[in-house]
Amino acid sequence: MNKFKQAALQVLKESKNPLHYKEITRIAIEKGYLETDGATPDATMNAQLIVDINKLGKASDFIKTDKATYFLNSDRAAIKKVSKKDFENLNEEDEKVKINSSYVGKAGEHLVCSELLFREYNASIMSVDVGMDITATKDNKLFSIQVKTANLNSYNNYIFDVRKVSFERGYSGNVFYIFILRDNSKTDFLILPFSEMEKKVYERAIKEFNKIFRVHISMRDHKIFLGNRNHEMKYYLNNWAIIK
Repeated sequence: MNKFKQAALQVLKESKNPLHYKEITRIAIEKGYLETDGATPDATMNAQLIVDINKLGKASDFIKTDKATYFLNSDRAAIKKVSKKDFENLNEEDEKVKINSSYVGKAGEHLVCSELLFREYNASIMSVDVGMDITATKDNKLFSIQVKTANLNSYNNYIFDVRKVSFERGYSGNVFYIFILRDNSKTDFLILPFSEMEKKVYERAIKEFNKIFRVHISMRDHKIFLGNRNHEMKYYLNNWAIIK
């Protein structure tokens, strides 16, 4: 069983009540049951549960109790009733979901890399995931960059999760976090130096959970805020010049 379904099982066992897939994902991440770099973990969670129910039927660990709401299947059938072909198809669907959830994040990395190249940085995407996504050099200076991408959600906000391990490792050069804010009409970049990220964690504008930092970004009245309205971040919006 993959990590999303394992996390959902644990959350639902503890809740003892049906939960919306977004709530399942939130609790799983906060409690450390789920660790993911995906830009839309809640969408991946929903897809994984739907695939499991559709493919395994009565043998699934899950049932759908309402729109986008799931619970444990108390009448779960014996797993041997599911054919080998069904399991093969399920594995194929799992892999498709995994690939689709990676597209947005990888596209974001390429987008930032191209922006840096246009600005005459010698930039490249890391071939191995060690926490930072891009390394760049300019004027004999080295930069390490982590990229996070999110689409505007139904609450008119952007939500990002940053692994704590990225704060703990010692990276070479100046470290920056670039948050890509996508909606239907435009794409913006909130570019934060490591020192600013540390400051916002200390000020609790960035929420700290078990293994992640939750970054909540919103735009209101042509202003951009991190966490709440006490933390306006206009200076860092699309300000590529601070990478120096």
